Amino acid sequence: MKILLKNARILTMKNDQIIEGSLVVNNNRIAYIGNDYQNYGPFDREIDCKKNLLMPGFKNAHAHSAMVFLRGKADDERQHEWLFNTCLPREEHLIPEDVYALNKVAYLEYLTSGITAIFDYYFFIPMMAKSAEDFGIRSLLLGTYEHGVTSLEQEVNNYRKYNENKDSLVRFCVGLHSEYTADENRVAKTKEAIEMTHSPFFTHISETKGEVEGCIQRHNMPPAKYLYENGLFAYGGGGYHCVHLTDEEAQLFKDHNLTIVTCPCSNAKLASGIVPITKYYNMGINIAIGTDGPASNNGLDMFKEMYLLASFNRLQTQDEKFIPAFEFLKMATVNGAKAMGLNDADVLDVNKLADIIMIDLSKPNMQPLNNIVTNLVYAGSKDNVIMTMINGKILYENGKYNINESIEDIYKAADAANERLEKAAKNEL
Repeated sequence: MKILLKNARILTMKNDQIIEGSLVVNNNRIAYIGNDYQNYGPFDREIDCKKNLLMPGFKNAHAHSAMVFLRGKADDERQHEWLFNTCLPREEHLIPEDVYALNKVAYLEYLTSGITAIFDYYFFIPMMAKSAEDFGIRSLLLGTYEHGVTSLEQEVNNYRKYNENKDSLVRFCVGLHSEYTADENRVAKTKEAIEMTHSPFFTHISETKGEVEGCIQRHNMPPAKYLYENGLFAYGGGGYHCVHLTDEEAQLFKDHNLTIVTCPCSNAKLASGIVPITKYYNMGINIAIGTDGPASNNGLDMFKEMYLLASFNRLQTQDEKFIPAFEFLKMATVNGAKAMGLNDADVLDVNKLADIIMIDLSKPNMQPLNNIVTNLVYAGSKDNVIMTMINGKILYENGKYNINESIEDIYKAADAANERLEKAAKNEL
């Protein structure tokens, strides 16, 4: 299908310059950006953008999508009680069909936030892959070895299965939940999988002070260094959160081109701490942004993440030398694509994947158009997203979803899963 997006402002994210012109999508790729689009017709559809903004979709570099069933449960409890009395008793009863149904609720929210790709981590990899493929959202799945649940062979097979087709919406990466949930055997098996696949490695790292202190007690070193010493970063990767890295660990990230995926809303809500974003940025570390799961955030909104991260930066620097707004947009788009290995979906350019969003610049929060880039970071809202295109298909437009299933059916299936999990957990407690 060939689509013409004309009369647009275009932020390619190759730099902070906004150009005026048109963009042509041919099937799932960008075919042209400029003003002489006539030679690329005829078009199956022409869309007048009315001077609104086209830009790459946001990349949610850390998510637990199916945890929507835990949204709003025990939000006023302390983290320990929230985790052990609310989350874990319900997760124990999850079945694959639950994850399939719950993921789709999160996907709907991603579309409204302009998120076109997610780095997702949860249970039941085959069902996670199926839900993403059926819905049409780009997804990188983190798989973990767990004795008695998954095997080394499954990890390797999943990596080969989901990465052999470069045109697939779903890809796979080897990882761990964290150092504190991994015994020596699990670390060793994960290293084997990495050596066999050359996969980058991702995991939760140094989210809380307690996690760091516990790792030092167990291994006489903090988590990132422990995982590095065990060879898990041999082919790159990175860590989620990274709030409490030591200086030595931060240098490891810099020296080995690892990515820090920061989740500002989740870390603030759980009182885990504020990531020293200015320090990491000045070191030249690749920084991406994730929402974390809806159980701990609770929203899946990249605008909130950018605003809070930028505000933390101002607090840390006390306005002496702060990070420009464009860099936070890069963290939410280009840097996230780099972390996820989506080199074809980082910027808007000819032959790149057509993962594109349109921002309504006519809304009051975008006016006046003194600086569109800073408006996006400091005043932007998901209400400004009026189109989300993934792989050349418009899945969300002007408040309506263009997917293969009704919203009512998605909510009905998710509610059924939620009710079953709630009953099962209450019978246990």
